[in-house]
Amino acid sequence: MLRLTNQLLPVLLTLMASASILVSLATGVSQAADTPQVIVHKTPTCGCCTKWVDHLRAQGLSVEVVTVNSTRAIQADAGVPRELGSCHTAVVGEYFVEGHVPADLVQKLINEQPEGIRGIAVPGMPAGSPGMESPRPVAYDIIAVATDGQLLRYATRMGKSAE
Repeated sequence: MLRLTNQLLPVLLTLMASASILVSLATGVSQAADTPQVIVHKTPTCGCCTKWVDHLRAQGLSVEVVTVNSTRAIQADAGVPRELGSCHTAVVGEYFVEGHVPADLVQKLINEQPEGIRGIAVPGMPAGSPGMESPRPVAYDIIAVATDGQLLRYATRMGKSAE
């Protein structure tokens, strides 16, 4: 039986870490593979939805697009309150993401996985939100929907100008 001494333990741990890195590189597995995919439901003619998907992908999120004739059924199934409905609905893990939510807040939702929250939404289509860049951007709220139906301010952002 091999006894690990204080001198051998650090060497063994280093070798194990190196082997894990090599296996990850060889198989193409990375930390990003652990991030859930964002599944975006959108209608075929929505251009701002496509821009929002591009925004998410540019920030490193994995996105699948599902084209639907209407997002109403998806919104109802996900628990999106009607007054927060927008032009596209995403599902990521157990949460919904409704409308033009900034990618960093989608990532925050994924990372933190807050209990008691069903999802987050940007109601309407505020000028300057991701995918809705505008010469006259406005400040807008990102709303969290609690499991009890309560609406809470998750964040506030200033929109971005069109480039």
